[in-house]
Amino acid sequence: MRSRDGNRTFSLSLCSLILFSSLTLKADEYLISYRYVVKDAILFNEDLYISRAMQKCKGTPSDTLIINSDGFKNLKKIIQKNNTLFIDYIHKLGLDVKHEERNTNLQNSSTTILTLKTTCFKVDFNDNLAKISPLK
Repeated sequence: MRSRDGNRTFSLSLCSLILFSSLTLKADEYLISYRYVVKDAILFNEDLYISRAMQKCKGTPSDTLIINSDGFKNLKKIIQKNNTLFIDYIHKLGLDVKHEERNTNLQNSSTTILTLKTTCFKVDFNDNLAKISPLK
């Protein structure tokens, strides 16, 4: 569409800016970290931390996980409902493993700690689905 002075580029750039901002604002960014501690072959502690990113994360999304959200927009509730699926997913992303064994008076004691360092994830909520992708 042309303006009265014949300048068409302003209206096109304004339309493309509105379209671009509406497409990029749908996905939220979250910082997620995970820690799993096993002592003597018994689960000792498991922590999953989720918080909204306060600054824009840099990177491109990869390895998308799509899970059922049942209309929820709260990522913590969605992950709680699909806990095993999400934990299996972050295990595939790569965890740091720290293992320690001790022998004292013929008693064996071991501790294994699996850690997902704080990673930025892009989360897109649709009607009944949540798409979760780590940014790399």
